[in-house]
Amino acid sequence: MPSASSVWYLTTRAERGGEKLFGEASRLLQTSVIRVPLWESTPSELQRVFAEIPRDRPDAIIVSAVGDLGAHGRLIVELIEKSRLPAMYPYRAYVEAGGLMAYASDNRELWRRMAADVHEILRGAKPGDIPIYQPTKFEFIVNLKTANALGLTIPPLILARADEVIE
Repeated sequence: MPSASSVWYLTTRAERGGEKLFGEASRLLQTSVIRVPLWESTPSELQRVFAEIPRDRPDAIIVSAVGDLGAHGRLIVELIEKSRLPAMYPYRAYVEAGGLMAYASDNRELWRRMAADVHEILRGAKPGDIPIYQPTKFEFIVNLKTANALGLTIPPLILARADEVIE
């Protein structure tokens, strides 16, 4: 969405910080990135926030990876779909539920790493001695059916970079 001038960042009020990141993103993208924190992660609060879209209509939405939102993933996808806005999601499950696209860590890698950590603990390692790993593999998933429903044409270069395209 090169013409996007306003992007909502859907999160919870528990997710702190990021002001510097939002300022940098706004400057680099020459767009307004607006943090939209939910007071609580409930279906009624999500519906309240999405009811405000006609008044403060953004050009796109980015959904935070904060864990509280994951419990309502399907509802978030449905509400964004009803608003007819393109959205970027933090996990594959959102795209499988009908979301437009996700750039996410490969959870299979994270689960393997966690299993190895549990194995080390069971063999006697102290949990505090086990290093914390950051994800190293990410996947980009695009849902073409959703793109078509939104009337969007995903450029071939972006499709070529996708790790998976859901048709």
